[in-house]
Amino acid sequence: MRAAGMSASELPVPSVPPLSRKVARQAVEWFLIEQSGQATPAELAASARWRARDAEHLRAWHKVRQVSGQLEHASALLPPGVAAPVLRRPQRRAAMQALLALMALPGAWMLYRQEVLADYRSAVGQRRELSLPDGGRLLLNTDSAADVDYTGHERLLILRRGELLVETRPDHAGKRPLIVATPHGRIRALGTRFIVRLDDAGSCVTVLEHAVQIAPRASSATVRRLEAGQQSRFDADHANLPVAAPPQAHAWTQGMLMAQDMRLDAFAAELARYRPGLLRVEPAVASLRLSGAFRLDDTDIVLDNLTQMLPVDVLYRSRYWVTIAPHAK
Repeated sequence: MRAAGMSASELPVPSVPPLSRKVARQAVEWFLIEQSGQATPAELAASARWRARDAEHLRAWHKVRQVSGQLEHASALLPPGVAAPVLRRPQRRAAMQALLALMALPGAWMLYRQEVLADYRSAVGQRRELSLPDGGRLLLNTDSAADVDYTGHERLLILRRGELLVETRPDHAGKRPLIVATPHGRIRALGTRFIVRLDDAGSCVTVLEHAVQIAPRASSATVRRLEAGQQSRFDADHANLPVAAPPQAHAWTQGMLMAQDMRLDAFAAELARYRPGLLRVEPAVASLRLSGAFRLDDTDIVLDNLTQMLPVDVLYRSRYWVTIAPHAK
């Protein structure tokens, strides 16, 4: 029943929870596959199964279809220099970013602009080393973005996307703390060398030397202290208890990807961070395991090595669309 004196336009509108970034990205990937004109019947069936598996999947799919028509107007929406590569069909990663940015998620467009306009960025597959104003070192991993904001009160690094390594130095300008901020909280350096990685599940901190303190955004959350050799993942409400950090956590700083009895789908997901486009693993081989050290400078060579190590084939539909499939006997 309508409240007395309240017009239809004034009635409260039920709030719709935002789509998770993970589900939105999956919807974009399936959409790009279907729109490529090269999808196999098995891939089309897999896309349909993904949509039918969960109501949120279907909602994300409809949202992608809705905003995909807006790409023709992207030149008016995206920052200068970004629209052109988005509209070129081979640039699938750029197309994914554009679709995600246009999907009307609360804050999504603002976040996209922050990532594009960040002080420092690294390209896909690039590692970028920077000197900080206090003599410290900042190393950005692949496809990362960060801001540097040193004030009279603190030395602040803001991780917008991706992963970074910080080597701190004493503050000769005073006793300003060095803080790394993510959307989930703040990490305070205690004279240290550490890694921060941002993904859909939260923020992950790995301490290589000395210690850090993790403070999630929620004021009621417990502040955790991590010592050298420890790792913790946290979100805005909670920081997990420290665990032993994997010995290969900093391998990327030497341009290496280390695998120790790693599932193939997990390995491919990690490798995909260092190459443009889509890298998919068929379910039939996803649980295969591998170990080894792989150089990230040429991911095509890494994929070729997989065919020597495992019973798989690497199928290239294009440079930007690769599938790891069972070996054809």
